[in-house]
Amino acid sequence: MLIAVPLVITMAVGLVLGLHFVSQGNANLQLSAQGAGAATATPAPAATASAPASPAATATATATAPATAAPAAAAANVSCVLVVPANPLTAQGLATPYQLTGPNGMSPQASGCTMANFANLGAFAQATILNPATGALSTYEPLVITQGTQPAAAPVTPALPAGAVVTIDFGFNGTNLTLKGATGATLGGARCVNGLAGSIFGQVSFCNGVAFFAAVNKAIAAGLTTIPAAGTATKVPGLACPSTRSFTMIDQDQSDNVTTQYLLTANGQTAQGNAANTAALAGATPINNGSDNALLNAFLDPTLGCTPFTAPDLTNAGAAGTSQALDELFAARNQAAPTALVPENDPMVLVNGAFSQQKTNRYRTSVDQPVITRAQTADTPAAYCENMVNVQSLFLQNNQTLLATGPSPVPAVGSNLFTFMANRLNMSFTNLNCQNFGLANPVTVTLDGNGAAIAAIIHATAQAVTARTGPAGATNPVAPAKPKKGQNPARM
Repeated sequence: MLIAVPLVITMAVGLVLGLHFVSQGNANLQLSAQGAGAATATPAPAATASAPASPAATATATATAPATAAPAAAAANVSCVLVVPANPLTAQGLATPYQLTGPNGMSPQASGCTMANFANLGAFAQATILNPATGALSTYEPLVITQGTQPAAAPVTPALPAGAVVTIDFGFNGTNLTLKGATGATLGGARCVNGLAGSIFGQVSFCNGVAFFAAVNKAIAAGLTTIPAAGTATKVPGLACPSTRSFTMIDQDQSDNVTTQYLLTANGQTAQGNAANTAALAGATPINNGSDNALLNAFLDPTLGCTPFTAPDLTNAGAAGTSQALDELFAARNQAAPTALVPENDPMVLVNGAFSQQKTNRYRTSVDQPVITRAQTADTPAAYCENMVNVQSLFLQNNQTLLATGPSPVPAVGSNLFTFMANRLNMSFTNLNCQNFGLANPVTVTLDGNGAAIAAIIHATAQAVTARTGPAGATNPVAPAKPKKGQNPARM
């Protein structure tokens, strides 16, 4: 059982990338920026800026407030606790609400850890389920409620197949979410991973991920489970559809957070976001977790003409649903080299500012990624920065016109999908300390008076790593990243 002590870390782009949906019909999604720790260039009217000098710089925006906001005294809190129900991998456990509360014994109200305050401190859960006999996959979205409240509608109890193998992923709109079991055996029994003792990942955690992916990969090998091919973008001839491991769209902390959506009532109660509850709870507001997965599935895929991987959602009468685990399976099946894997300079896997192979591998194995080895040459922090700079900058430059037609996931960060992604790349460069590897920030953004990017210039000249520095105490990358032979970034 892993019960970790929260460690506050700066996850600037991960938090800026908090995509808080306010649904306006099924097709329109608007989002607002999560402010805590969000880095961007200093805002000035019509000013041109390059990467921010400090990851601690902030850009904030106010999310639509469907219910009472957190007390002013709790505004600075960025950490919450999520109580995991007993037997969470069973049908009964999945249908039992998770409880969000404050850290160190603080109440939800005193800490701001309420689902009414979802934009700042909301927590979300998402399950993906394998039928080992048939290889069929499905999804389910367990409900999170504020401790001390009742669900606005009773959660659906899923009908699980015999021997079902379940994984549960968690996402958080704050900085640090610590799991706490309803009993002393809950977290260990469900193989929950919150990070390392004394150093949690921060926004994310996982239960039973390693066993789930092992079972799915076994089903794939047996021909029971089929993961669809990526295909090509219908709006960009020759472009392979991206995945969560594509350098065309990753940021400083990839493979994080979930695509779950709940409903929030005016009195602060939550319900699962399904069609039945939407019809019954008139006026309830859809709320969500900010995630790279939502960026891909809800914004980038539609703009490029790609289709996300879905499975029947048991929360919503079998309607097509996405999930973080499905996205990772899709990426493992389809992503061509160079493949973006969680790097040691991802702020969520640092330990006291230093690289940690152990913590990075604990994260990677929870999302079905290969572990770091001593023989690695193309899978290093330096290589991650180099590929991010070269691949993503060229992708943005080549597809600027099309991306500019897409809506912005976070208007407070960028005015459209192109300026949003350009500013996100700009910030990721700084927050990963890519300059320490002798690289130059490939993006110059023009910000409006509120700090949102309204224009961007992409410098897509290929760069190569020239320096080997990292955080104090870090594990140095073993070899300089080399240009990939046969790589054609123009088609990414």
